[in-house]
Amino acid sequence: MFDPVIAPSGTLLGLLQRGRGDGTLHALTAPRAEALAALNHCVLHDPRRDWQVENRSLYYARLFLDLHGELDEIEAHLFDPEDSLDTDESRTGLALAVLGHLASYDRRDALALLRRYAATGANWAWALDELALRDDDAGLRALAAPVLARFATDAEGKAELAAAVRDAFEPRPWRLWADDPRASIATRVRAAHEAGCFDRWQQQLRPTGPRPGWSVQAVFEWAQQGAERGAALHVPAARCLVAVAGPEDRPQILRAAREGTDAARCTALRYLADGNDPAALDLIESAVSGGSATVLEAAVDAFERMCDMAAVDRARGWALRPDPLGAAAGRVLACRGAGQDRDLVLAALREAVRGEGPDAPTLWTLVDGAGRLGIVCAAPVLRHIYRETASSHLRGRAARALAVTDPSFAAGFAIECLWDCEETTRELAARHAETGDTRVVERLRRLAADPAEEAEVQTAVRSRIGPDSPTV
Repeated sequence: MFDPVIAPSGTLLGLLQRGRGDGTLHALTAPRAEALAALNHCVLHDPRRDWQVENRSLYYARLFLDLHGELDEIEAHLFDPEDSLDTDESRTGLALAVLGHLASYDRRDALALLRRYAATGANWAWALDELALRDDDAGLRALAAPVLARFATDAEGKAELAAAVRDAFEPRPWRLWADDPRASIATRVRAAHEAGCFDRWQQQLRPTGPRPGWSVQAVFEWAQQGAERGAALHVPAARCLVAVAGPEDRPQILRAAREGTDAARCTALRYLADGNDPAALDLIESAVSGGSATVLEAAVDAFERMCDMAAVDRARGWALRPDPLGAAAGRVLACRGAGQDRDLVLAALREAVRGEGPDAPTLWTLVDGAGRLGIVCAAPVLRHIYRETASSHLRGRAARALAVTDPSFAAGFAIECLWDCEETTRELAARHAETGDTRVVERLRRLAADPAEEAEVQTAVRSRIGPDSPTV
């Protein structure tokens, strides 16, 4: 999936795309037509860079409820002719997940759309998973015939059906259909389930990769074979070395780390770093200076995994290097450094934002480090990341760091975080937001009563509004 176009953070669309709490608050005060247009744009054009881990569906569903939004545009998107041409689940997944949450809030029109799409849409499996959590048995049984009709009765169709049953995220519909009173339904589903179980058994009988008794050289050759196929196997290969290598093999492994093939160097560096070998740090520095891009990346990753004090001491000397090893050193100090390393971590944080922007992957670790080390001077940079990043996970990490470093957090960002799209961010806000603002008390009570809210959030809410709490 291509990277989505994210609107500026100061616009309503930009706030909603980011899943920020201020997005909801602004939408509720904006003209309804404008708010619904922005909301529908987000649902139909998934704004997440990593749609498999970032949350938006409950956030958008709640806003649909608050705005009393119609589902006409979602319906048109789902049943557009393009659905049969672009079958990537990222095209419709967010819309289906939003419908699922709306169905859990008793929106019958959302339930009807999910049923209809499960029967006819390309991403039917996602819709069926949503229904498995929310529909009744009668509704699911009605879908058995149209879903099974998707699969031919020849050998290829049977294999596809077996794979669908085996890989189903929510097994409830298939279990219902296996006991369907219609023999034509139950027989096919049971046969598919048995075939799927047989497939798993066969896969277990055909393991690939290293075997007991392999030599160190055999492991290096296996990693090289993977590289030639375009598969990076140095990480599992390094784990294999732990099982097959003895003290007498160390010279061979050191030699591979210095001058082996790329696959062998990557494997050896990972193995040596994981074992905190005294030669690992010098070999990593050499690999960064004179290795290929593949070896450089593996060397940096191996260094970041090292947990001993020698690695932390070396990181202090490398942190100002203007290369990937310097950036990795900043992350090592963020994770394992001490109070004396605050200035180096702060410098790395500022340089990452200045050089790569508020969505740089390195920021995840550096932001956590700023909070762990309590770097108060980092608060302005953290506030910038919070406002500008398109990643709701990174924003949540920035919020956690601000809770430690910014005295104004409880009366500022913590309040908007109560409406955030990520449950961990809402939980943080529930524990920190000042309750002098009437919106906070009302929001806490609504979260406590919302059956769709996560248990951790409600536990945090109850700690603020329970009978023994003096804060409300």
